[in-house]
Amino acid sequence: MAVEFIGIDPDTDRDHCPTVWADAEAQEILLQGWKPNTETQADCEASSPANGPVPDSEAIVRIPARMIPMIREACDAVERAQLR
Repeated sequence: MAVEFIGIDPDTDRDHCPTVWADAEAQEILLQGWKPNTETQADCEASSPANGPVPDSEAIVRIPARMIPMIREACDAVERAQLR
């Protein structure tokens, strides 16, 4: 897997650091973020059209809005790879 680091939360304390990567080969974006609290997790699950709770192989993560430019950059990196 050829993972490209895109960016890290500019307000990071280096212990809790939401991060964005792009995997152009797999055409995926990888996100590291904060886990939601139990109430937020339940709200997300209740509002989802999916059947049941989030499976153990998946996760809901919180990403600060200040990282939107990095997420866009990761989207662009994956999209560019599709055009090659």
